[in-house]
Amino acid sequence: MSARVDDPVDAFCRDNPAALAPTGDGVLDGLRFAAKDVFDIAGTRTGFGQPQWLATHAPAQTHADCITRLLAAGAQLVGRTISDELCYSLTGDNSHYGAPKNSWGLDRLSGGSSSGSAAAVCAGLVDFALGTDCGGSVRVPSSYCGLLGLRTTHGRVPTPGLLRFARAFDCIGWFARDADIFARVGRVLLPDARESGAFKRVLIAADAFEAVEADIADALTPAIDTIAAQADEIQTIRLADDGLACWFETFRILQAADVWDALGDWVTQTRPTLGPGVRERMAQAARIDAGALRKARVHRADIVARLANLIGEDDVVVLPTTPRPAPPRGETDASLETTYRSQAMSLLCSAGLAGLPQMSLPLTMKDGLPLGLSIMTRRNGDMRLIELAGRVCPQAPIPPGRAPL
Repeated sequence: MSARVDDPVDAFCRDNPAALAPTGDGVLDGLRFAAKDVFDIAGTRTGFGQPQWLATHAPAQTHADCITRLLAAGAQLVGRTISDELCYSLTGDNSHYGAPKNSWGLDRLSGGSSSGSAAAVCAGLVDFALGTDCGGSVRVPSSYCGLLGLRTTHGRVPTPGLLRFARAFDCIGWFARDADIFARVGRVLLPDARESGAFKRVLIAADAFEAVEADIADALTPAIDTIAAQADEIQTIRLADDGLACWFETFRILQAADVWDALGDWVTQTRPTLGPGVRERMAQAARIDAGALRKARVHRADIVARLANLIGEDDVVVLPTTPRPAPPRGETDASLETTYRSQAMSLLCSAGLAGLPQMSLPLTMKDGLPLGLSIMTRRNGDMRLIELAGRVCPQAPIPPGRAPL
């Protein structure tokens, strides 16, 4: 079941390793993949990035549905990867298991919560890796590590065998450097996809670009032009009529309530030792006001309706993935956990609130580090985003000193 994995970037779990041979032949023949420590693998314990969770839960009886499908299509699982603690972080720094290294700079964070999966792909240890995205946990590591990464339409990829975090927002996603490999994984995990064809209009989210520093917006301009060249029309829009910060507050309340519903009993009974940031957010989740929750649900319905009207069938929205490139390791302090998290979540919350697919593309470098540009579209437009990514970014850049697979 388990095997020793060459792991120079500390991406893989050591307390609950797992490896599986392919069970069939198909479009993923010969490819190696890794899976975040939130997917069940039969006969092993799923750790959720938290040692006390690992110790208090029994081994899984079956594989997660997406693991089964990937194995049946010919892929080999080589390891289970580190997650941020209980998935409740974007930093990629787990106080119990450490911070997987970013091959673009070993002094840089890889981003979370799908930190180990992104670090493994970035280092060339696997061809692709599974992650999950609730608030940005695929999109942030994709930006930091210079990878293609997709948050799928909410509910599009079945989630049996995935640990529950915030069911209203949890999505399965994946990382790869090669757009062809990325699309092959898409054909396995999105087998019913029928959408195809180029987008006709590019919508530039002005309020999202205003939410980042001017030098970040300027650095992304050539990438915007690359996307715009693929469409017939360009239009500037504002996603949030009442402000992206207001949208994030709605997301924060809804997510926290869902997290506490999923994990509150375990936290109360086990009293786990939680790391900085996670500890504070979990405490806030326990105190969500019922009135605030009702208002947030109404506001979310308004947001869903607004974006459904704003984004047409052949539209793709362009926005920054993150407010900056990967922060330095060791910078997991109050500013990173509060100020920067709020800034990042203001960019990331739109797709989550409306259940939309969003893909980060490694089209830009800033100060020698990757900086992702995101493309987002209507529900179930996942494969159209993947097709667009293949046209504009067939290969992600390779970190200096790292040979391709």
